Amino acid sequence: MIRPSIIARSARTAALCLPTPGALYWLGEKTAWRLSSPDDARDLQQGVADTVVTLLHRLHPARRYVFEAEGFLPVSFQTAPCAGLVDAGDFDLVPDIASDDLDGAVANAKALADAIATVPSGGTLYLGRGLWTAFPITLKGQMTLHLAEGATLRAPSGRTGWPILASRDHCGRMLGSWEGLPAACFAAPVHAASAENLVIEGRGALDGSGDRGDWWSWPKETRDSARRPRGLHLISCRDVTLLGFTIRNAPSWTIHPQGCERLTAAGLTIIAPPDSPNTDGFNPESCRDVTITGVRFSVGDDCIAVKAGKRGPNGEDDHLMETRNVRVSHCLMERGHGGLVIGSEMSGGVHDVCVEDCEMIGTDRGLRLKTRRGRGGSITNIAMCRVRLDGVETALSANAHYHCDADGHDPWVQSREPAAVSSATPVIDGVTIEDIEIRGLAHAAGVFLGLPEAPIRNISIRRLQIVSHDPDAIATPPIMADRIRPMRHEAIVAERAEIDCDDPALLSAASISLSFE
Repeated sequence: MIRPSIIARSARTAALCLPTPGALYWLGEKTAWRLSSPDDARDLQQGVADTVVTLLHRLHPARRYVFEAEGFLPVSFQTAPCAGLVDAGDFDLVPDIASDDLDGAVANAKALADAIATVPSGGTLYLGRGLWTAFPITLKGQMTLHLAEGATLRAPSGRTGWPILASRDHCGRMLGSWEGLPAACFAAPVHAASAENLVIEGRGALDGSGDRGDWWSWPKETRDSARRPRGLHLISCRDVTLLGFTIRNAPSWTIHPQGCERLTAAGLTIIAPPDSPNTDGFNPESCRDVTITGVRFSVGDDCIAVKAGKRGPNGEDDHLMETRNVRVSHCLMERGHGGLVIGSEMSGGVHDVCVEDCEMIGTDRGLRLKTRRGRGGSITNIAMCRVRLDGVETALSANAHYHCDADGHDPWVQSREPAAVSSATPVIDGVTIEDIEIRGLAHAAGVFLGLPEAPIRNISIRRLQIVSHDPDAIATPPIMADRIRPMRHEAIVAERAEIDCDDPALLSAASISLSFE
């Protein structure tokens, strides 16, 4: 038998992995479990797990536990200590105020700030059941925000008086940002900067009220001298743990770790309407050592987009940092423009990213790499293993002619003739694809379009199976670049890309680009 592994644990919550062979997000069969404590015989829980990543709630701090599940070996763990519990309800919070009551939202934000200030180092702020509308709050390090079951922390619908993050802090480091560049932005409803040992957990919810305000009506604009806020923005934080909560209706990107190290997210639910603009689910940017596991996505843009900033219009690069070691596992992507996306902001370099044992349903693309001339940087050592794709349009794609930004359609970006190689030339080198099952394929199993001066190198594809096609698919260009041939029910096509595939029948000799004459 296999022993469950402990993904993360706090004082009151633990995330475990039940590694059943062949299971992706869901377990093949529901599994009964029992949790007991040798420290207190009265502390006994029982339940049924139906997902590979299972969350345990209502635990006690600094207590030993034994977890037993049918078909698995028992596993022991101990919860973290808690230096003190502060109840936010003791600070004049007012529940159930209207979403447009800005005065009430300001007062609630002040009450929450007062509560956070009293949380001792290593302590917990407890937000109990109820609907709590508040302007953005700033979390600090060495604390836990515990969202009780039935608790919703909601942003107001109006933005008059909404705090704004400057583009840089007093040391010149990027603080506010927009699409990989320093930029003033409205503060996220929940945010933290330079915090260490921060935990956000519980069965409650964070609601960004993107569906109530005007945020989604100006996706690419600047208003009141600022860009749209994220749902949860973590800036230059270390040792962050996100466990179990739901986050929905973000004004833009839902969870945005920026310049963070050692971050674990387990058992979250991330939701946004399908027509909400740029509501990506989870976008680690310039981060190191990120684990995303057991997360359920249904969003209006990419489910996960791994980024590393972009060069400014005049080559500015002092804000750039690489992203390295991102692990995604046992996630369910039920909708979105892409399942696991890298770029297009990747100028700092993106390295060592692995997505495995996941299921993607109705995402436009499964694995998607996108960049363009002018970005510079490199994408290396990317892996996708044991993933089922159902109802995708294009399963795998790498596009070095992505037509983003104001000059994205300019001839120097889109030309298929070789350009001079410089520090602004992006590089894609090392993509491993293994054990992929594709159902309901619409456009193509794989489309790889490299630069003539920097072809995509070292693509390895093993055990890729196309089970079925979408009979209603309409021939459509499968990637976002100029002069791309419409495709329908095609296998793997490549242009300026080196592919090693164990099934030569999957490789097509057809072109990707139409003539530029």
